[in-house]
Amino acid sequence: MTDWMELEKKYYMRTFAHLRLPVVLVKGKGARVWDETGREYLDFVGGWAVNCLGHAHPVVVKALNNQAKKLIHTSNQFYTIPQLQLAEILVQQSCLNRVFFGNSGLEANEGAVKLARRYGKLKLNGAYEVITALGSFHGRSLAMTAATGQESFHVPYLPMPEGFINVNYNDIGAIKEATTAKTCAVMLEPIQGESGVIVPDDDYLKKVREWCDQKGILLILDEIQTGIGRLGALWGYECYGVEPDIMTLAKGLAGGVPIGALLAKESASVFIAGDHGSTFGGNPLACAAGHATMKYIIENKVTGHVVEVGTYLIERLKQLKDKYAFITDVRGRGLLLAVQFNSDLAQSVQMECLEKGLLVNKPKPNVIRLMPPLIINNKDVDRAIDILDKVFSGINK
Repeated sequence: MTDWMELEKKYYMRTFAHLRLPVVLVKGKGARVWDETGREYLDFVGGWAVNCLGHAHPVVVKALNNQAKKLIHTSNQFYTIPQLQLAEILVQQSCLNRVFFGNSGLEANEGAVKLARRYGKLKLNGAYEVITALGSFHGRSLAMTAATGQESFHVPYLPMPEGFINVNYNDIGAIKEATTAKTCAVMLEPIQGESGVIVPDDDYLKKVREWCDQKGILLILDEIQTGIGRLGALWGYECYGVEPDIMTLAKGLAGGVPIGALLAKESASVFIAGDHGSTFGGNPLACAAGHATMKYIIENKVTGHVVEVGTYLIERLKQLKDKYAFITDVRGRGLLLAVQFNSDLAQSVQMECLEKGLLVNKPKPNVIRLMPPLIINNKDVDRAIDILDKVFSGINK
């Protein structure tokens, strides 16, 4: 039998060495996955919020099979139907007017900043700076590493590309203070995922929106993790009563297939021919999966289900908080949730959960994050809580 972990050590760059858990996954269905030995796990990681309809969902599989038989790739030199179908449904179901497709959230965010700088060049006397938040995560290219407000990400690659100002999250005063004549946009996540599910005040984004309107600058919302129903609304901005000028999407957009999307209001859509492009972006295969995923979520009212099961999950997690003194916080919205501890327990909790058949994520040493498929039910929640309870009871001894 092949030792896949040893093979990874031999051939793969060591970029994920601190993240990989000692399990080789070979099959998935719904909210469950199986390893090479046939052992089953309940998946509350969901491909880092990517597998929004779970693993091997029939509508995604059917869309991929049908499209793969017909046309996988052509490039954007030609019109293709799935790309335009997905563009139409995204515009019709959001407050934005134009779409550009890439292959990842990183590409979507790069495109958003590029668009904002083009806007600044044309309409704001050459303004080019983008204000982002400390604790944010926007991707791992050099520019998006600079946009990401985490110093530990910056240090290995100094000097950082200029044009990004990192300020405190959930602090409108910090944004106001950082805004200058050079500012073209503010770029924020509705909820910060990689920092441990940091939820802002209910009126924070409204205040940011008002400030952007007052100064004539763009509001970019990075909805790569919060979009596609994750928070209990199709888009995170709906939860906070604001509309962005630019929005970025990826992760759950195609139910597990790599894709990214940059959306903009007509007023912010200032790219002209030749300003931006992508060889693989918007390919028929990914867009067919994206259209099928979006159509299913909308027609089956998945966001309403997320509200119901998410409410149940957070209630059960709060019961565990009441039971175990080392749990200091339970937070989140919809099916993007976190449990915080009073010390660095997350690694041991993650490993014990794995041993007992539950996959969770550790974004910080004292936080575990739960971002399961949007199709989980209360029985799945009960099973997850039962495993967490057993793990926590071992810690409590």
